[in-house]
Amino acid sequence: MSKNILISKKLQKSFGKCVREYDLINEGDKIAVGLSGGKDSLSLLHLIKNFKKIVPFDFEYVALTVDYGMGQNFDYIENHCKEHEIEFVLKRTQIAQTVEEHIRENSSFCSYFSRMRRGVLYSATQELGFNKLALGHHLDDAAESFFMNMFYNGSLRTLAPKYKSKYDIEVIRPLIKIRESQTENFAKENNLTTVRDDMCPAMKFPVKMPFAREKTKEWLKIMEKEHDELFKMLKTSFEHLHAETFFDKRYAKD
Repeated sequence: MSKNILISKKLQKSFGKCVREYDLINEGDKIAVGLSGGKDSLSLLHLIKNFKKIVPFDFEYVALTVDYGMGQNFDYIENHCKEHEIEFVLKRTQIAQTVEEHIRENSSFCSYFSRMRRGVLYSATQELGFNKLALGHHLDDAAESFFMNMFYNGSLRTLAPKYKSKYDIEVIRPLIKIRESQTENFAKENNLTTVRDDMCPAMKFPVKMPFAREKTKEWLKIMEKEHDELFKMLKTSFEHLHAETFFDKRYAKD
């Protein structure tokens, strides 16, 4: 018998609205849900499970976890899925060995780990015969990515609600309009065991800490204290782009 999970009406409503608005889940979809064991991916997994119960159409989903080959113990994730009657797939890799062979002291490899993990998720989704990969990025992630790209890369970009990967897998982000605080509350209310979101495996190597994201996260916290509707306005801004008002020659009018 599956254990009961509490999902607030606000969280459930925000999730359903995003799914409908961006057409993220449809009849016959086969969705691999990237499950790291953190609060965000666990929230996503249970929201998808709940969504399947209440919609008038059918789709499949599985929890998909990547093993970096570092001797991690995934029993608690697998047991959680068993307790809640969710199919669990563990994809074993040698990502850690590959990184160790190429790593340079004091290099920044968190993003490298992330890219390699994403590639494994794409290929594993394809191997399963599934057509979609669901990731647990939320609004805070989108805001951080936007300002990191602006401050460190000189570009205006963030995280799309959905996109097609090079493997022809559609990647969906049903939590993209949900605040991180909501996934934190979900985990606390359900007394879930979670891994910390900042525990990048690269930290086990002699590499630089991911300072850019942490600095951006702290800056946003300060800004939100001064402007309590900051994230509301950021979300609205991401929905109303005026590309022609920037300096990009592709959008320059005659």
